[in-house]
Amino acid sequence: MKVPAIDLGECVDCDACLELCPTVFVRNDVCYIEVIELPGYPEEEVEDAIKNCLADCIIWEKL
Repeated sequence: MKVPAIDLGECVDCDACLELCPTVFVRNDVCYIEVIELPGYPEEEVEDAIKNCLADCIIWEKL
């Protein structure tokens, strides 16, 4: 299974992932973007977020 992951050290808070894929990415209580735990991830939406990330900090990780 593939899971999206964010390198928070590289993230510039552009909010593109939040706008393009709100079912997967959320801003948590301490204002960092995180991936919501889901049984599966919408591949096309996540790919759009990856392609539009200004910092290129979103990747797929294999579990």
